[in-house]
Amino acid sequence: MSSNLSPSNNANDSVFRTLDWLTVGLYLLLVVLGAISIYAASYDFDHASIFSFAEFSGKQFRWIGLALVIGLVILLSDYRIYETYAYPFYIFMLLLLAVTIFIAPDTKGSHSWLKFGPMSLQPAEFAKCATALCLAKLISSYGFKLTSPPSNFFKAVGIIIAPIILIILQKETGSALVFLALFFVLYREGMSGLILLAALAAVVIFVVAVKYTEPMGLGMAKGQFIVSVLTMLTATLMAGIHARSFEVMRNLFLGFGGLIGLAFGLNALGLHLPWFWIFVGVIILSAVYMTLNGLRNHLPKLYVCAIFAVGAIAFSFSVNVLFDHLQPHQQNRILVSFGIKADPRGAGYNVNQSMIAIGSGGIQGKGFLNGTQTKLKYVPEQHTDFIFCTIGEEKGFIGTTSVILLFLILILRIIHIAERQPATFSRVYAYCVASYFIFHLCINVGMVIGLCPVIGIPLPFFSYGGSSLWGFTILLFILLRLDSARKRIRH
Repeated sequence: MSSNLSPSNNANDSVFRTLDWLTVGLYLLLVVLGAISIYAASYDFDHASIFSFAEFSGKQFRWIGLALVIGLVILLSDYRIYETYAYPFYIFMLLLLAVTIFIAPDTKGSHSWLKFGPMSLQPAEFAKCATALCLAKLISSYGFKLTSPPSNFFKAVGIIIAPIILIILQKETGSALVFLALFFVLYREGMSGLILLAALAAVVIFVVAVKYTEPMGLGMAKGQFIVSVLTMLTATLMAGIHARSFEVMRNLFLGFGGLIGLAFGLNALGLHLPWFWIFVGVIILSAVYMTLNGLRNHLPKLYVCAIFAVGAIAFSFSVNVLFDHLQPHQQNRILVSFGIKADPRGAGYNVNQSMIAIGSGGIQGKGFLNGTQTKLKYVPEQHTDFIFCTIGEEKGFIGTTSVILLFLILILRIIHIAERQPATFSRVYAYCVASYFIFHLCINVGMVIGLCPVIGIPLPFFSYGGSSLWGFTILLFILLRLDSARKRIRH
């Protein structure tokens, strides 16, 4: 449903009477707990005050104070400006991201931080808000449908991809990947689930192809064999479901079995055929069958099944090429994360020390400021990306679970706010905010406990830094401002 943010007779209502105070309370609780955790992570035996500007915690409280001012300004602003100026704000942020590539100093190999005297800011954090507003503006346009015509979908994808490209050029791959979370918003607004399935398949194929590279003695790697079998099974099931026909599935399975059986027979007779080409040929023939069946029965989704089958195989054999184009440190992090390579003093050092810290906390933790891994500085970047391990060591399983539950409550509250919006713009923006939080929480926690490669994703409100804190504050308070005006929005 298209909508415009426009005032009605209740325009004089106070924003503070309609403000979602539960979300504000969760925000304040999380930022305060974050500052306390930063103090614990950076604490030394000089017993400096938590509010001392010589400590990271004191600096974080300064960022919090400024963030509260920013939040207040947003709440007192006219809620209509966020839709009105969504496009100009997005274009400005793209230009800023482009300029940052050339003027930002080298910081640990990346060019993503702009320095203003003693202060540094990362434009990528603020580009999240601009991209969310722009995407919401596009989808809420009059008569807009995401999938009709197809060009609408590509416009939405373009809005998401543009900042990703610019941030990758800054050599900040982790920050760029965050924007992929917005594809969940597109799914909520009508994007086919097949696209999400394809994305999931690409991740699985990448992991399998990188992890299982040893040859099988069949002229192909073990990973390629696994991907080939999974592709055949998945494509067959998809074709049968979309055709609603057992016959299609039966014919595909018989075709697979017959061709592979023939290959076994020829090998038994001494005609040793390359299994790589056998599997590729089987999948191509099955794709041709699905395409012809789709044309005959007017089932366009069978074409999609055929494209999926061929695309999966093509991607599986291009993974090594893609992997070789990654930076050496990125390759090491992926190999260590997948358990392919042991590098406890190199790429795996941070994660190993982080898991030791979290494991040593047990159920109840060692107590505030009593973490040995933290105090002895075994975990690098423990006040930024690895702040979660400090919580695990000092507060244990109870503390880490409590923090995750607080984030889940906040995310569920944002989703609740999204669903009660009468305006498409506000709803889409709210889901963008929720997607960002979900991505950051899952990747950061997964990174700290060794489930994901280390890609430099901060934990919202906990990791030290003004850019991240301000970026998430702006995201959340714009949502609160739009929500407070929902009764004055005509749709």
